[in-house]
Amino acid sequence: MATATPLYPAGDRLKDKVCVVTGSSSGLGRAIALAFAAQGSRIVVCADLEPLPLSDFMAEEAGTPTDEVIRRRYGDGKAIFVRTNVTVGSEVEALVQTAVKLGKRLDVMVNNAGIGGTENHGPVHEFAEETWDQVMNINSRSVFLGCKYACAQFLRQPAHPSGHRGWIINTSSIMGLVGQAFHGAPSTREYSFELLTRVDLSFIDLRTPMTKDQFQNDTQRAAISALTPWGDEWGAAEDVAKGYVYLASDDAAYVTGVALPIDGGYCAQ
Repeated sequence: MATATPLYPAGDRLKDKVCVVTGSSSGLGRAIALAFAAQGSRIVVCADLEPLPLSDFMAEEAGTPTDEVIRRRYGDGKAIFVRTNVTVGSEVEALVQTAVKLGKRLDVMVNNAGIGGTENHGPVHEFAEETWDQVMNINSRSVFLGCKYACAQFLRQPAHPSGHRGWIINTSSIMGLVGQAFHGAPSTREYSFELLTRVDLSFIDLRTPMTKDQFQNDTQRAAISALTPWGDEWGAAEDVAKGYVYLASDDAAYVTGVALPIDGGYCAQ
């Protein structure tokens, strides 16, 4: 049985950095936002369609929005929720400008919002055009828009004390690195922004609200558990969030244009 991962420890690796995290209400996005706050960010701008997690499955303090959890733990002004449709350019631009208004600059943009689940899988010849468009719009166009408006802001502002203008981290999955049967739309979407990204972080299935049905289905769970040496011990969102802290920190100052798999060894096989 999978074990719980402790909360991200407090520190100052992201001291005074202004961060935006899309898809921050649930799962991995929530874990990233909480980890950034724990590591001393000036403010975390939490962007999503709704403030609460999709479900209480593996969701820490599920009845409380991410930004409220951060403010309660680290103080007023440390987080804000901005309702954002990441497929709409004007809303993504407004999101970035909200961060700048509150934090005087933008240091870290995490393009994490996305959809998944078995409803978006299937043979190409049976795939509905509307489903394809939805997956590409939410999972690929949103990354382009996040990069577009973050980069524009980076170029307008003074360099960070480290000498860099800003950090962009895009969330993908292992399907951006390897192919899988019946995953045509997700694989195309993820490969498309492997080519676009500054730094991309890829993962296999985690214990999050997005994978609740797979984790609780004995057949699907067994098949996925067999993909890594860890067996039934699926990764937690907090495990992957640690990688985001590294990539957003000065420790990764010379890291660019890479995909970092945090996948329990799946891609190494």
